[in-house]
Amino acid sequence: MMDFIFTLAQYAPYYTESSGYAMNQGPGMYSAVSLVGVGLILLAGLIGGIVQSRMQASVKQYSSEPAPLTGAQVARRMLDSYGLHHVQVTHTPGALTDHYNPANHTVNLSDTVYSQATVAAMAVAAHECGHAVQHAQSYAWLSLRSELVPLVNIGSRLGQFVLLAGLALAAMGSGTTVAWIGLALFATTTVFALVTLPVEFDASRRALAWMEQSGLASRAMHGQAGTALRWAAMTYVAAALSSIAMLVYYALMLLNARSRE
Repeated sequence: MMDFIFTLAQYAPYYTESSGYAMNQGPGMYSAVSLVGVGLILLAGLIGGIVQSRMQASVKQYSSEPAPLTGAQVARRMLDSYGLHHVQVTHTPGALTDHYNPANHTVNLSDTVYSQATVAAMAVAAHECGHAVQHAQSYAWLSLRSELVPLVNIGSRLGQFVLLAGLALAAMGSGTTVAWIGLALFATTTVFALVTLPVEFDASRRALAWMEQSGLASRAMHGQAGTALRWAAMTYVAAALSSIAMLVYYALMLLNARSRE
């Protein structure tokens, strides 16, 4: 996403200033479109930076709070309580690389989460197991997200390139059809980001409910885990806002260009 923003910053002003659309509309229209779009992008970036900082701070804080079991033990216990004995718990290199893989039915925990007995590790492990439970129970939003993956893979790889090529063609007077196709491809990533939100919030809800029902976490631990998971979920909200801001920016540019065809 940041690479896309940098590309936008580099090419968008050139397109708008050099095209006949901008010159015909006059500086007022150019300023309005630019300011709205850039303002949205900057606001989304600011929100994203704040959320990322708070998330990292909460993870760091609760990584020093002891818990009765390691992340791997928490995951195994939660999975077994739902009868998901076939789901394996493994570790994966890196930090914040934790994920559930529905293809091979594995909960993959980063090295620190896998081996540490902390509130943060407990919360992250339970969250990933929440995704495993969603998969087992055919949670609608997770199923929809999985169905979108092939389309999103195409959109994320080709969308920005087709869009930029379309903007260049539009600047040369060839119309905006190609650019709209590019925008539609890019829009798939925005849809995916929005569909991801209920999936992530529901997984955290399941994790917190299980920790409370199992009696594994004290009231204090439960509150700390809830705080960590809320900030983690907010990173997905920030990503969705960023994607929406980019989509709106380009849509405004294309609408402006289309009005001059």
